[in-house]
Amino acid sequence: MGLAFFLVVAFTAIFSAAMAIIPQRSAVHNALFLVLTLFCIAVLFLSLGAEFLAAVQVLVYAGAIMVLFLFVITLLNPLEAESPDRLRSQAPFAGALGLILLVEMWLIVQSGALAVLPATAPTQPPDIDNVQQLGLALFSSYLVPFEVTSILLLVAMVGAVVLARGRTLR
Repeated sequence: MGLAFFLVVAFTAIFSAAMAIIPQRSAVHNALFLVLTLFCIAVLFLSLGAEFLAAVQVLVYAGAIMVLFLFVITLLNPLEAESPDRLRSQAPFAGALGLILLVEMWLIVQSGALAVLPATAPTQPPDIDNVQQLGLALFSSYLVPFEVTSILLLVAMVGAVVLARGRTLR
């Protein structure tokens, strides 16, 4: 029973992932196949006994991230023809921001802030479970990548709104 269940879920995940990257008539269909893939991965997490990861998979990826994808798809309306000079006036501003980002990245690398820490296992009390260990790691060791990811998602959403600002919604 276990192997049959795994094979059905795994093949469904592989099929839906393949359908998510094959061009469909509507980009929304591709996004829905991606949602099916993410749900299959959550089911695989459940079958491994990782309930927290399954819940995060459904809430964060299949929920929040896919809502953002669908928001961008519907806002940009890919079936509408684009004008060739629509973003030309923003090129100097985008170039300046890109240059500032590169300088900031160079300064961070040169300062040694991203230096590799010694590979020692953190000492955790034995009474802390996996979710608490994940929370401690996320908000201590991985706080900067966590915040950078949230800022990146915010910038993506603002960018989608700016790109679609001149269009009318149907």
